[in-house]
Order: sequence, then structure tokens, then C-alpha cells
Amino acid sequence: MTKFDLNDDSVVVIVGSGAGGGTLGTDLARAGIKTVILEAGSRYEIEDFVNDEWASFGQLAWTDPRSTSGNWRVHKDFGGLPAWIVKAVGGSTVHWAGASLRFQEHEFRARTTYGDIAGANLLDWPVTLDEMAPWYEKAEFRMGTTRTNGIPGLPGNNNFKVLEAGAKKLGYKEVHTGRMSINSEPRDGRGACQQIGFCFQGCKSGAKWSTLIAEIPKGEATGNLEVRPDSQVIKIEHDASGKATAVVYADKDGKLQRQKARVVAVAGNSIESPRLLLNSASSMFPDGLANSSGQVGRNYMRHTTGSVYGVFEKPVHMYRGTTMAGIVQDEARHDPSRGFAGGYELETLSLGLPFMAAFLNPGAWGREFTSALDGYENMAGMWIVGEDMPQETNRITLDPKLKDKYGMAAASVHFDDHANDVAMRNHAYGQGSAIYAAVGAVRTFPTPPYPSTHNLGTNRMSAKARDGVVNKWGQTHDVKNLFVSDGSQFTTGATENPTLTIVALATRQAATIASLMAKNEI
Repeated sequence: MTKFDLNDDSVVVIVGSGAGGGTLGTDLARAGIKTVILEAGSRYEIEDFVNDEWASFGQLAWTDPRSTSGNWRVHKDFGGLPAWIVKAVGGSTVHWAGASLRFQEHEFRARTTYGDIAGANLLDWPVTLDEMAPWYEKAEFRMGTTRTNGIPGLPGNNNFKVLEAGAKKLGYKEVHTGRMSINSEPRDGRGACQQIGFCFQGCKSGAKWSTLIAEIPKGEATGNLEVRPDSQVIKIEHDASGKATAVVYADKDGKLQRQKARVVAVAGNSIESPRLLLNSASSMFPDGLANSSGQVGRNYMRHTTGSVYGVFEKPVHMYRGTTMAGIVQDEARHDPSRGFAGGYELETLSLGLPFMAAFLNPGAWGREFTSALDGYENMAGMWIVGEDMPQETNRITLDPKLKDKYGMAAASVHFDDHANDVAMRNHAYGQGSAIYAAVGAVRTFPTPPYPSTHNLGTNRMSAKARDGVVNKWGQTHDVKNLFVSDGSQFTTGATENPTLTIVALATRQAATIASLMAKNEI
């Protein structure tokens, strides 16, 4: 296995190994560039995954201390767990459900399309759908996204069949098993989906695309990529000119190490990436690294989410089969006549009984609550994924008191729902309930959003340095050899699940970094 010296200042150092970091590291390695990925979590392989919700959560989830504030329900119910993400090699691609959707053209022009929405910090992306189209094509091909490149869709389970029947009765047209980066047939050395149903716990068959299984091993095979698990990054250092020069991290024994670097890319998710930049403050960057705009940590988005469940007279067994292979896309359009800007998707969802009890209505008890759980086998479920509004006051800051085990200030996550988010969620609750009622549900009920799985913004792209943190290539406006490579670079959240766009941006960014390095511009 390749090992690079700590004093080798010719390497690219990437912080995080998820959709952005793992993809970027693999592409750079395949381009002949020496690359080190520092991952805070451990490395688990297919044989290590556990098809048990609680046990898997304990194995994979990021449970380091964090604090929350704001009017979002998560602050009330899960104050120390604002996000349900993975701390392991592969990042949250180990945990994700596989839905892979391109952004729509108007979503790259949110400020132009939606206009001035009070309280929203909207901005157009500095890239367009036309610019991103070839990179989406590359991402779909490498990820094996169904319904693209001639790859057939996944089969529909009972949960999908209930959704499909109800949606079509309501007149919805865009209803299918989704564009999923889970093999519907053997591909890329991995088999087809076995319909096991534990997509959030790590795919035991390897059919689901993840950087752990499908990307990083290819990068390592070149001899140009070293992945260091159990390496919690503490800060990024720079020289007198402001150029990033090294990354300081705690190794598996808690000992501080210093890896020199030619280029640094931050890909630690929309909570950890701004936390690292803020913790890397110096006399030259007193408000945090790359933060001359004051935008680091701001504009946190987590999608307008929530769930709707229907209980039927006969069993559905929603937990059998691929978790999210089912979607209704008709509401993804921008149609202000509904009472809000932007749109939303309705996607099949099932949680096991333990998580259902935890997330159904936290804090509730009594017959109404227990009778819902009694109907578990007869349930069908769907998840709402909608575009929430970026707000400057929704942000990641450093908690003044809470520290992690290395003495590093913990992230504090503040989020208030925007009125547009609330209106969208209520509309989606109504439509979701109507879908199930149309096919004979004896009971329907909405459930509040659980800890965030789509974490976006906080280091956003902008054409002008004053408006954001990075340019259209994910290169920070302030530091030429410092990049952001995850969902924190999103200017707005759009309606669609974000992973495909993160991978497309990382693939594009790898080509950019390789070109700049070849020209000695970084």
C-alpha cells in the first residue's frame, strides 16, 4: 500500500473521502498526481457492514459533539445530532440511498428565476446546466445510474407499487423507480441489487455505488493514492503569502501529525468543512481561512424534508427491496401558484421499526402513537425532498464552550425554517396523504424532518468574491491552492438529491486542478 512522507510537499491533501473527496482523490491519482486523503473515521469493508439499524448507526454515524439552535424541529428532538451522516472511509456514500438526479436549468439561476424573496439570500450559480451537462454524463456513467446510458431501472417493490398506484390516480405522470446509482444488472465488477433493504447501513452486496467500493480502490491501484483513516484534521496551515502549506491532524493514537501539501481540498461535508476553515483562523485570516467575505458557515441548507406514511388494511412490507427506488417528480417544477418558490420530489422511504419509533413523532406516546407502530407491516412510506431557501442566519459557527476530544471547538448548527420551506412542506404533506388516500389508506400521517442527511451550502460558489467562498471551480477566492469539494460549495440547494451533482463537480474539479498543476499555477 502506498505511503507518502509527511514532508512531501508535492502531494494534494484531501480532507474527507465521501462523494466529493473520494471522487476527487481517485481522479487525481488516475491522472498521475500524488494524493493523500485524510479521513476522520475508520475503514469498514462490505463484510463489516451490519444489517441492523442501531448497531449500524453505532458503527458508522458521526456522533462527535455538536450543538444546535433555531426553530427547526431537529433542535428540539435531536439537539446534539443535527445531521445523520457517516464518519468512515467513503463518507455518506456508504449511507446514501442512491437517488441520482440532475439539477434543472432554472435551479442554477435561482435568484433570476425566483426573484427577491424576503429573508432568502438567493444567488445564481456561476455555472449553468449547459456547462454541467458533460460532467453529469461522466458522473452517471461512472456511477452506473439507472435510466441513463441504456441501464434499466430497478424493479419496484411493494412500497413503490402503492406510491405509483396512488400517484397515477391523482394524475401524476412522472412516476418510476428513479434514477438510482445502484446496479440493476452486473456492472463495473459489482453485482446487481439483491433487494436486501438495508441501503442506509452499507450495501452488503456492493451493488450500490460508493467511493469506498467503486472509486477509492481504483485510485489506490495506481500507486498515487494513500487513504489514511482515523485521521481527524485539526487545522490547515499557510505561509506568509497566504498559500496553504500543510494540514495538521490527529492520528488514530491521538498524536498530532503535519502533512505538507502543494494543494489542499476540503471535503468534510457542510458542517465539518466550514468548522475546519473557521478553526484554521490566523493573524492573516482572523475570521477563518478563506473567509474575507464573511460567508464561511453561512447559508446552511438541509432540504425541505419530512415524511408521509399511510396505513392499509393489508400488509405492504415497505422495508423489503431497495429503499428509495421510487419517485414522483411532477411537483419538482417551479410553480408559484402553489404558494411557494421551487419544487419538491416525493421518494419512497422505509425505516426499520427501531428508527420508525425514534423518528415518527419524537416525544409522543399513548395509544395514537403506539397504534401507528402496531400498523407497521401495513405501512407505505415516502420522503419529501424540496428546495429550501438559503438564509445568511442559517449557519455553522464554532461553539464557544463545547470541544471535541482533541480540544477543537465543536460545530454549532443554527437553522430556522423559512416561510417558503414551511409552505412547501405543508403542500407536500397534503399531496402525500392524498396519494395514499387514493388507494385506500385507512390512516395517513405526516412526520417531522429527522436529523439532516442532505447538508448543503456554508462555503458557497459565487461569481464575485464578496458573495461567497469559492469560484465556479470550487477554488477559494482568497487562497489559490485551497479548494472545497463537497456539497458545502452549493450556491443553492435545488430540489434534487445532491450526490450526483457533488460527483459531477468533483470530476470537473479534478480536471481543473490537474490542469492548474501542470501549468504551475498552483
